Amino acid sequence: MHRLGVLGWPVAHSRSPAMQNAALAALGMADWHYQLLPVPPELLAQTTRGLGGAGFVGANVTIPHKQAALALADSASEAARTIGAANTLTFAADGAIAAENTDAPGLIAAIGEPLAGKRALVLGAGGSARAAVWALREAGAAEVAIWNRTGERAAALAHELGARAVGEPQGADLLVNCTAVGLAPAPGEELAQLGLTAALVGEFETVVDLVYREEPTELLAAAQAQGARTLDGLEMLVAQGALSFELWTGREAPLDAMREAARAGQ
Repeated sequence: MHRLGVLGWPVAHSRSPAMQNAALAALGMADWHYQLLPVPPELLAQTTRGLGGAGFVGANVTIPHKQAALALADSASEAARTIGAANTLTFAADGAIAAENTDAPGLIAAIGEPLAGKRALVLGAGGSARAAVWALREAGAAEVAIWNRTGERAAALAHELGARAVGEPQGADLLVNCTAVGLAPAPGEELAQLGLTAALVGEFETVVDLVYREEPTELLAAAQAQGARTLDGLEMLVAQGALSFELWTGREAPLDAMREAARAGQ
């Protein structure tokens, strides 16, 4: 059995197993299986280093482990090194761990429109935000601003990746929420936790929220009410997951099957 999984804490909400197992089934790969790997930060290094010996070919990495996962790897792609975070690990037979970041190209694929000359605001300063900032810069965005509740982290990330830290969110062409706000619904509080108001949300043409859940987050609901184009985290989940799938298996990812399973959550 070839094993795959997703490392995170918490990770029970992840739809990656449904999505990836649907892809494996669609291609008749019955000797492969993808599973949840709930691992707290203090056990990440020990657990990850043991996965190859336990039959794992690869693993996705989600909150809060993306930066730590890169540090654990024996080798990394140029993109992962520059971003400073990894969301995809591949385990060699000799135990070596290779790191990649498919979040960055996955975001651009999910947005699906030219970004050259656009102004963007990224909320957050963790692993997903690092990938978003790098991807937007690589796609030709004229300016990428970063806001984070801890301003020092936004400033450090901006300095590393050639962006601009801001003290409070401001309008732009594109908004990308890379924080976990909205993952656990907090009715009436989510916009405030992101430093936003409904009026400010209305200044964006496109709003992307990497959080996904059954009902729209307050951010996406506010954006939809203002007539903005919106994308939830499932679109990026499918795009980055397809790239990871192809890296591990060498097979073309069945996008329709993955998207259907991700939406169904089963």
